[in-house]
Amino acid sequence: MNTSTETLSEATLTARLGQLAAVKREIASVIVGQNTVVDEVLMSLLARGHCLLQGVPGLGKTRLLQTLARVLDLSFGRIQFTPDLMPGDIIGTELLHQDEQGTRHLEFKHGPVFASLLLADEINRTPPRTQAALLEAMEERTVTFAGTSHALPEPFFVMATQNPLEQAGTYPLPEAQLDRFLMMIEMDYPTLDEERQILALTTQRQTSEVSHQMQAEDILLLQRWVRDIVVSDAMLDYATRLVRATRPGDADAAAVSKQWIRWGAGPRAGQSLLLAAKARALMSGRLAVQQADVHAAAVPVLRHRVILSYAAEAEEVGVVDYLAELIAVVPEPADPLASET
Repeated sequence: MNTSTETLSEATLTARLGQLAAVKREIASVIVGQNTVVDEVLMSLLARGHCLLQGVPGLGKTRLLQTLARVLDLSFGRIQFTPDLMPGDIIGTELLHQDEQGTRHLEFKHGPVFASLLLADEINRTPPRTQAALLEAMEERTVTFAGTSHALPEPFFVMATQNPLEQAGTYPLPEAQLDRFLMMIEMDYPTLDEERQILALTTQRQTSEVSHQMQAEDILLLQRWVRDIVVSDAMLDYATRLVRATRPGDADAAAVSKQWIRWGAGPRAGQSLLLAAKARALMSGRLAVQQADVHAAAVPVLRHRVILSYAAEAEEVGVVDYLAELIAVVPEPADPLASET
């Protein structure tokens, strides 16, 4: 299907929603439960961002991205971060090459970052210099080596993982680098029924493989459409006030922020919030952002962009608890369509 001439409309979006539903069905045949996680990963991808996925080992983080790559017919790469990993191990390096005529020259050999869907496994286990190499590639979507720029594939999506339990020997990402991730997604334990299904599914002979439902050009089209989703003035004002309310020193700060927050979210948080809300609206078949979209995006977009105060830690207030209170106290948008489902 030629996607270059497709424009966003209710009819074209309806057709594409069938593809997205098929993608989610294929993923669900391999990944049991975790529906919210799958939705948030897709929101990050369609918003042309990257996500940081946090969860204990064995929950299926690697399998999730591998399955997504197969369903979308995209190249998959995986980097296992270790303390001795160097930037060249990620982005690539130059090797001496000899052609058929015996002439020798340097040739750039691509590193594992040259994949459409890249799993950066345990990113906090490698030193800052190597972390920075990946984060620069994420931001610029190019790799520069010896003065020459090499474009990364499109689409390009990084899902980095962290283990929240083990902190010994790790290099936590600074706040400025965390801000580069559009979302921080929490992957929790499955329910009793889900875990039973997982055990049954993974301890028997595998009889089928997931099938391709979309291709790179389909994802690139949806990424363009996300930018075309309408945000009313009222919703723009609401998202702005929500972000500004996290800053304890700001005149617009919410009381809960002054009580529990040491450092609030910056302007990039507002950009990420709106893009994620637009992606959710598109995935829901709507051409305009509603309040529910902003609410659904708020926690994964803001949880890694605010720093709790010592008072919050003393009172055992978590980031999610704080964000729930923040959403409750920030005045709703004065838009009659904002809360429609």
